[in-house]
Amino acid sequence: MNSDIKREELLISQLADLLVNDKHVAVGAASPIPGAAALLAKEEAKLNNKRLRVTILHSNKYNNFTDGARELFDCAAQGRIDTFFLGGVQIDGQANINLVGTGTYPKIEKRFPGSFGSALMYFVVPQIILFREEHSPRTLVDQVDFISAPGASDENIYRPGGPKYLITNRALFKFNKNLKKFSLLKLNQNQTIQDIKELTGFKFDISENISDMLNPDTTRLKTLRDKIAPMVSEFYPEFTNRIWGI
Repeated sequence: MNSDIKREELLISQLADLLVNDKHVAVGAASPIPGAAALLAKEEAKLNNKRLRVTILHSNKYNNFTDGARELFDCAAQGRIDTFFLGGVQIDGQANINLVGTGTYPKIEKRFPGSFGSALMYFVVPQIILFREEHSPRTLVDQVDFISAPGASDENIYRPGGPKYLITNRALFKFNKNLKKFSLLKLNQNQTIQDIKELTGFKFDISENISDMLNPDTTRLKTLRDKIAPMVSEFYPEFTNRIWGI
């Protein structure tokens, strides 16, 4: 990776590429990188005479909801959100996510904030992108300790939504709903397939068309730094100060 391009900028660029066909992207809490990616995709959509609506819960400017998360859930259930981002303390090979804690019930070793509306969003939003910066056997596990939201459901269960991608600081995976398994699509240029195998707690397939996670080009990088960064500073000032010094 070009030393001048920060890891966060690479991830923002990669996420923006996954949003080009969307009409409405929503971003939840504590998500500066997905938020920046959504705004970057929105800015680039204008150049193609397309309109992308972006809803960011922690923003006053990019949030038209008046009833907080409740309105977000209603909007998603009505099929009016194309993409949403979810993370997890643990994510396993079947795309199950854990936001509850680690350990064996009732002796939970660590407790976390909780599942909130993750299960609903996982079921109703067509494209869920799982985002977890840390790529290690600690976070990407063979089986989660608790299932906050399942990655796949039986055929007789109504489920228009679900996971499509998992992106980390090392790789991009695509989820196969039928196989209930991830496939490795892209690698950070500093990583090898063997690196990813050793750092991933679950087994995965490897795409025939595997490629590198390319850095943003000069035009995109300029847009990100000059236009998007000031927008993000409105709702994530500490993040933008750390990454871009603004």
